[in-house]
Amino acid sequence: MLIFWSSCRQDFEFIPTTGTLTFSKDTVYLDTVFSNIGSSTYTLKVYNSSDTDIRIPSLKLSEGQSSNYRLTVDGMTGFGTLLGKEFENVELLAKDSMYVFIETTVDIDPLVADETQFLYTDAIEFGSGSNIQKVELVTLIKDAVFIYPNKDAEGVVETLKFDVDGDGIEDETNVQGRFLEDSELTFTNEKPYVIYGYAAVENGKILTVNPGARVHFHANSGLLITENSSLHVNGLPSLDAELLENEVIFQGDRLEPLYEDIPGQWQTIWLLSGSTDNTLNYATIKNGTVGILSDGNQEDVSKLVITNSQIYNSSNFGILGRATSINAENVVLNNSGVSSFAGTYGGNYNFTHSTIANYWTNSFRQFPALLLNNFIVDADNNVFTNPLESANFTNCIIYGNDNPELLLEKETSEIFNFKFTNSLIYFEDSTGYYSEPQYDFNDTDHYENVQFNSDPEFLEPSKNQLQIPFGSPAEGAGIASGDLIVDITNTTRHSPADLGAYNAIEFEE
Repeated sequence: MLIFWSSCRQDFEFIPTTGTLTFSKDTVYLDTVFSNIGSSTYTLKVYNSSDTDIRIPSLKLSEGQSSNYRLTVDGMTGFGTLLGKEFENVELLAKDSMYVFIETTVDIDPLVADETQFLYTDAIEFGSGSNIQKVELVTLIKDAVFIYPNKDAEGVVETLKFDVDGDGIEDETNVQGRFLEDSELTFTNEKPYVIYGYAAVENGKILTVNPGARVHFHANSGLLITENSSLHVNGLPSLDAELLENEVIFQGDRLEPLYEDIPGQWQTIWLLSGSTDNTLNYATIKNGTVGILSDGNQEDVSKLVITNSQIYNSSNFGILGRATSINAENVVLNNSGVSSFAGTYGGNYNFTHSTIANYWTNSFRQFPALLLNNFIVDADNNVFTNPLESANFTNCIIYGNDNPELLLEKETSEIFNFKFTNSLIYFEDSTGYYSEPQYDFNDTDHYENVQFNSDPEFLEPSKNQLQIPFGSPAEGAGIASGDLIVDITNTTRHSPADLGAYNAIEFEE
């Protein structure tokens, strides 16, 4: 028994490390984050490849308690005034490994004055004395203009009051946010903007977004353009198709590559009923719930004019119109959990040289790329109608990875005017299910020079690359139409015109 007990004790004798640890990486790069916004969690794996159980006498951040990094070591949070900075006598069995989880939150202001970004570095030290081993930590921190609602003494977040139903009376809402001050009504490209809650524009005021501006939204956040107010997004063509240096970009506030294409990170740009003169040019809107929500004012031709813009990765709709007016040219919509464009409860819609696609792959979707109807149904199943006065699609591509990619829901008692001209549409109906008269594709009052089911041969639609090649059925199939003589890349349009937002190009092998 004594011999057995003695031999077992040896298994639990941990010898101080002599600097023989190995690591999954010698430097951990934590991707870019905004000042004061926590990073994702990054992982470092630590290996004891020796035949000896070892003890790490000290495992700590080089900057100690003042470090802006936080560690969790094999489930332990350490000791000291601030947890996650210092650890003692961490044990690691022979031929075993452990995980170190790393996060950071950095306030840029007291560290670097008059800088918009900087590298924040530290290191994790393993061991003590002459046996110290280090793994470097590097993070790029960006400064930003933060816009967020106020909180009262009890921590209750400010909510917005505005005329929700258009009756001229302000309504109490549960929408967290605040109205922008006059000094905040111009977004520039000097620093990114990070918005918490809804940033709202008051009655009679204009939010102007300059070329190259970057607007980031936290979860459940967005823009709210109220009655008699306007949004002017003044992007310009860019020389670099990757950087889009002059484009205005709206997206979530997580900058790590993991979040690059995740839908639903923020809410929407909401153009309330009564807002007017909303213009977007050279804008990219991505990873929201609804890219643009436009309500009301269907007789106002200036309600929303959107040109040379792209909306991707919307968990619900790319553009949702409700009894509204939208004029669009050189617009690309793709990857939406419901529909890329939905003109609902009637309205007036005119799309020219637009690519309305949907290659949503996250889960099953029930609706097509393009949806039009002239009614709504309330929670009690009451049906309300409103005329679809016009819905014109000229030189457009309407395509996707489902079939059909067009749905026309008509309440027969109400006006339902639409026309597709020189467009390409994916619609196969082998079952004869779509027998309503709006699907009579021989009716030239509604379908003129329309191609059905010809693959436009997009470059890589799952990655939102909707360019078409020479030889595509969409090449040269258009007519002279619209106000612009260039495509979405600012290249002079071919003659005869190609369908969609892009000129046909030669794909690189």
